[in-house]
Amino acid sequence: MTLSSAQRERVGSLLRRAEQDTQPIAPLSQTFQGLDLADAYAIQRHNIARRLVDGSRVVGHKVGLTAAAMQQLLGVDEPDFGHLLDDMVRHDRDVVAASALCAPRIEPEICFRLGAQLRGPGITAQDVLAATEAVAPALEIVDSRIRDWDITLADTVADNASSAGLVHGPWTALEDAPDLAGISVDLLIDGEVTARGTGAEVLGHPAAAVAWLANTLASFDAALEPGQLVLPGAMTTAPFVHAGHKVEALFAGLGSVSVTFS
Repeated sequence: MTLSSAQRERVGSLLRRAEQDTQPIAPLSQTFQGLDLADAYAIQRHNIARRLVDGSRVVGHKVGLTAAAMQQLLGVDEPDFGHLLDDMVRHDRDVVAASALCAPRIEPEICFRLGAQLRGPGITAQDVLAATEAVAPALEIVDSRIRDWDITLADTVADNASSAGLVHGPWTALEDAPDLAGISVDLLIDGEVTARGTGAEVLGHPAAAVAWLANTLASFDAALEPGQLVLPGAMTTAPFVHAGHKVEALFAGLGSVSVTFS
């Protein structure tokens, strides 16, 4: 154990306070020398447990760092994950207060809703598709409680993989959806196309990211459960958003989803 239990609890408290006060803090990896990935996931789980005590409920997970460019930026060769809670879920055309966030960014993703359990190890993308009940166009609101997004892998993992919210549109049964890797998306901010991408940007296929998640959760003696939601990773870059912005993502063959920041 690189950090002591007291240090891990201290880091968790700093992150929680930064989120509540919308006052980002200095990089944890600089303040707490030796912070490693095991520490970071322990801190993440500690803060999620705090929120469950406060009445929140886990409804799924998000996968981050699925794009090659982001992995290269942080010097890693695999994704990371965070938790999705019920109070993080928004619906199409909702309004979100930008003032409640530190430095929000937005990512278009294909959200999965599972109809069967996925417990690793050994889960494949085909297993994921067989267990998926439906998919939906989605926007992930990401936010770093670390000042200026000056993050290492350990920083973002401890910070619940920089997740802040999920906005999803209508669900489509998987059998009625097009090939997920081939789905293209246009990300618009105030009506202007800001970024374009496809499902193939997500580890070659979004289901591959969900398989990675299921296999990684097995090392924590956890599984993906029926009814849970999974965000597999961004299909484009993640631009910053501010109060007054309307964001819309248009997914070919899957529909659209939008959110406005006030």
